[in-house]
Amino acid sequence: MRLDHLDTLWFQVTGTICNLRCVHCFISCAPDNDSFEFLSLDEVEDWLRRSEKWGVKEYYFTGGEPFMHPDLPAMLERTLEQGPASVLTNGTLLPARALEPIARTARAASYSLEMRVSLDGPSPETNDRIRGEGTFDRAMDGVRKLLAEGFLPIITATQVWEPERDEEVRQAFVARLRSLGYENPRLKILPSLRIGREAARIRPYTEEERVTEAMMEGYEESQLLCASSRVVTNRGIYACPILIETPAARMGSTLEEASSPVRLGESACYTCWLYGAICSNYGGIGQDVS
Repeated sequence: MRLDHLDTLWFQVTGTICNLRCVHCFISCAPDNDSFEFLSLDEVEDWLRRSEKWGVKEYYFTGGEPFMHPDLPAMLERTLEQGPASVLTNGTLLPARALEPIARTARAASYSLEMRVSLDGPSPETNDRIRGEGTFDRAMDGVRKLLAEGFLPIITATQVWEPERDEEVRQAFVARLRSLGYENPRLKILPSLRIGREAARIRPYTEEERVTEAMMEGYEESQLLCASSRVVTNRGIYACPILIETPAARMGSTLEEASSPVRLGESACYTCWLYGAICSNYGGIGQDVS
């Protein structure tokens, strides 16, 4: 898979360090997983400068949990001078000291700032068995805070229920979010990625679940994230945020090195082949994202 153009640059801003230990996490993030560490403000600013000549159109901040980084407000202020940004958060750590300056920056910026909140069910019964006791209520409180600051967050849910219940779950999500005053909620359903902890929770990929050369014949490659995106970590640049624990996905230390073609040889590539750029704000099983 060649890099046609670098439209999107991701920052694995808190590495694999997260305040939660979700049982389906595809890169096994946790409070004690420091296999990837924080990026510094200086590092993010340096990568922003380097990305200018590549014509990057948008930036994503992920982890781990980005709101664990004390410099996230400053990082977003600098990024929004250059292009639109998105933050992927579990919504349970949104202190006023971080959220209020971020909201002020977003209101004054020329570019847009999206917030994505991860929930894995429309109730504590569904969500908390995946994300931990009490996380549903804490995340819903986070959604309230975002709404109060003028954000219209994208709610992202991994399909941890039976596929035939998709519409039932979607309607339950909409009803729950409307109860917060979120009249037209934006909802994105993601497929399961059977690597990391999810491989143990459900099952790993089978040998047949691999992308072959025949499968790529006539396929629209621009649907895949790695055709126009790279992710910056404290250990170098990787092909995509799903594969940072895969040594073969490390592309080098510079954007020039990372522009080389990506081989779709990892098992998780199969899910992206099925559904497209699931990590972006736009791909997934189905969504009401406007």
